[in-house]
Amino acid sequence: MTTVLPPDADWVSRLADETIAEAEKRGTKVVVASGISPSGPVHLGNLREVMTPHLVADEIRRRGIECEHIISWDDFDRYRKVPNVEGVDASYEQYIGMPLTRVPAPKGSSASSWAEHFRAQFEEGLAALGVVYRGISQSEQYGAGAYTDQILFAMSKRDELDAILARYRTLPKPDGDAAGSGKPVKGGKKAPVLSEEEQAAAAEAEAGSGAAAEDDGGSASGYYPYKPYCSACGTDFTTVTAYDDATHDLTYTCRCGHTETVDLREHRNGKLVWKIDWPMRWSVEKVVFEPSGVDHQSPGSSFVVGKDVAPIFGWERPLGPMYAFVGIKGMAKMSSSKGGVPTPKDALGIMEPALLRWLYARKKPNQSFTVAFDSDVQRMYDEWDALVAKVAADKGQPGDVAAYVRASTTAEKVLPATEYPVAYRTLASITDITTGDETQTLRIVGTLDPANPPSSLDALRPRLTNVENWVARYMPDDERTVVRETKNADALAAASDEQKTALRILLDGLDVPGEQGLPRIEDAWSLDGLTTQVYGVPKVQIGKGADFRPDRKADPETAAALGASQREFFKLLYTLLIDKETGPRLPTLLLAVGPQRLRELVTP
Repeated sequence: MTTVLPPDADWVSRLADETIAEAEKRGTKVVVASGISPSGPVHLGNLREVMTPHLVADEIRRRGIECEHIISWDDFDRYRKVPNVEGVDASYEQYIGMPLTRVPAPKGSSASSWAEHFRAQFEEGLAALGVVYRGISQSEQYGAGAYTDQILFAMSKRDELDAILARYRTLPKPDGDAAGSGKPVKGGKKAPVLSEEEQAAAAEAEAGSGAAAEDDGGSASGYYPYKPYCSACGTDFTTVTAYDDATHDLTYTCRCGHTETVDLREHRNGKLVWKIDWPMRWSVEKVVFEPSGVDHQSPGSSFVVGKDVAPIFGWERPLGPMYAFVGIKGMAKMSSSKGGVPTPKDALGIMEPALLRWLYARKKPNQSFTVAFDSDVQRMYDEWDALVAKVAADKGQPGDVAAYVRASTTAEKVLPATEYPVAYRTLASITDITTGDETQTLRIVGTLDPANPPSSLDALRPRLTNVENWVARYMPDDERTVVRETKNADALAAASDEQKTALRILLDGLDVPGEQGLPRIEDAWSLDGLTTQVYGVPKVQIGKGADFRPDRKADPETAAALGASQREFFKLLYTLLIDKETGPRLPTLLLAVGPQRLRELVTP
């Protein structure tokens, strides 16, 4: 099912327009690209590298125009450092400098290599998100000699390429906080004044986040854009010392002591350096659109240099907006080498695919955003549910509707959705309080809308499954709820006469029976009914009705006094029920506790 959105509905539509026009200008079909290095967990920051072109390609396909999305797996890149991930120890340092496809997978993995292990994890998430693409392994491409002509051509143009790169090597490097600020840097000179975005880009490039930080082929022996892997030790700690343009013989030495001369027409154990490799592949794949991160777009970095390098290979640099990084609430900027970074698979464990897609679709590429794995995931879901309701009521703005459509559908299909959606925070409270008891969960959810209860828990999934995972893995310990087994006699004894009266009013209003058989659940024992009751008790105590609403402007004293009374009453109930002064929403908590147990715990 394909939904065609109105022109200029959002940033995706505008980029799709530009990409289609660019392809027409170049006389080629529309090809968009992403590049992923499976050097470690491919995290939610890396996902933006895929989601941005995916959304653009998806919009183009919605219009009935052929568009191919390529994901280039940079698995022939070098293994740069040992990340902090499960199944990996210091012994992996021996593989630094080897291609990622020749590094063993983490211990316990069934994958054939390091690259395959992390690629498979990421691809599982992409499948769930509905991303359609053609994957290209650079190990396979280089190993098959697919780029031999381009390698020989680059070597013949090495002086010209060196001259291009030389113009960028002289750019000032970042120097801590002074970089790009105009303040003095090392050597007494002043750094050029850069925009805040440029300063962030320079700092990111300096930190080195992957291929963007690799050398460009220059050495004391001359400039050579090809980097061989040593046939003796397997690493790329090699230096090219000579190249014969007539015979294509290339000689290199390695830090291990090995020296070798190879025929570059037949050699399959090396690759072009990154700043030449990327533009070369643009020309081979005829890429029209490929975004990249801040690290690739800082002064002197690969995307910037690529503008001058690509024409050497007969192509122009693609359209390529810079995308901002994605953060995780409570964590520093994500880096695969640091380990512990959430992947799409991790995120899809606690949220539905449509919600995760929405987080990427609603923000322009240059706008950063944060994905919450803590309690703020409930707020994200509240916003999503509000958007769904707004669109259903035909009240959404064009941008809102576009974000919803892109999140919930693709050009090929409708993504799975929960048949009977209940607020995430409500399900989290129920799951926490009931410790996942299915019978209790179904009973409580059924009281939320007695006229239309769910037929089974299956109707609540996949959202309920996401909530169960969140409660088990990420719910803060201090937010977990344990209902008392016995009455808190000390707290009841310490309660004032006014507080004891409030408890009796609550029980009378809920018509909670004593021990005469099973409790009779009436309209009062519903989420709305309980909300009215718990908020209404303090109102009744000042001689008002449960539906009384004080005028905060006309009578601020009454409003303030009532608010204080409600807070004290809530604190008392939490203390009697869960030994805390705060907790999940009281109506939800009371639903979980049930009428009979409530009387047992709060009767004065």
